[in-house]
Amino acid sequence: MFIVGLLTFLLVLGILESASINHIMVIVKVAGIILFIVVGFMFVAKANWQPFIPENTGKWGEFGWSGILRAAGVIFFAYIGFDAVSTAAQEAKNPQRDMPVGILGSLSISTVLYILVAIVLTGLVSYTQLNVADPIAVGVNAMGESMFWLRPIIKIAAIAGLSSVILVMLLGQPRIFFAMAKDGLLPPAFARIHPRFKTPHFSTILTGSIAMILAGILPINILGELVSIGTLLAFAIVCVSIIVLRRTRPDLPRPFRTPWVPVIPALGALICVAQMLALPMDTWLRLIIWMAIGFLIYFLYGKKHSKLNKG
Repeated sequence: MFIVGLLTFLLVLGILESASINHIMVIVKVAGIILFIVVGFMFVAKANWQPFIPENTGKWGEFGWSGILRAAGVIFFAYIGFDAVSTAAQEAKNPQRDMPVGILGSLSISTVLYILVAIVLTGLVSYTQLNVADPIAVGVNAMGESMFWLRPIIKIAAIAGLSSVILVMLLGQPRIFFAMAKDGLLPPAFARIHPRFKTPHFSTILTGSIAMILAGILPINILGELVSIGTLLAFAIVCVSIIVLRRTRPDLPRPFRTPWVPVIPALGALICVAQMLALPMDTWLRLIIWMAIGFLIYFLYGKKHSKLNKG
């Protein structure tokens, strides 16, 4: 907490920029993850991996393959970070080159780290003990008292990781509002740029305020499932759009071309929908409510002011 507080203090004083602070937190986070993987491998008990896929309890989504599918859907919100990279395209120096490299590169590295952490963690502790808010801390404690020095390092890395994720997620949504406002789908205030920082400050303040309120009144599992199902729906729509645009607009310039169309986008859409179907029914009800609110905003304001609709 001291390090996070110090970085925040330096940010307020203007000694460090937000991008520099984010870089520091990412370095601390990745270093902590790698340290946990390397040290943790020495304490892995292979017996904890048996059974590798626990049998289903008889209820959909509780262990077994249905549990794997639901778990993949629940944690899918983690991938919104890669989606946020694309929303910052207007701020990239060479977006046609940097966006594909940044998204695919970070996705590959993060996927490998996710898998390695899961392997080490389930090897350190039985999966029955990991349904807690701090599973990494449980894994570190399982290494024994000789690894006491690792505990504060992992906790600092966890705090830095959570903080950097929050910054990235709060970066993406204001840029989406900005682009929508520039197209006329939202009021002009969402496209307002700060005269000094050159960022959409109104959208950023509004997004941060709403996120703060929702985080304070809703349980984290409800928020996670809601964000995940929304992200899965968006990804499924994008996958289908690739197939449609290849047929309807083959003349569009494509600096990065998705290979093996329509096989890859069709499989992507299918997997996203399958994970959505694995989520609880109340998550679907919340999605429908949010979509209804979005449709109201579109038909009451966006459609009338859309620059594309005006031709």
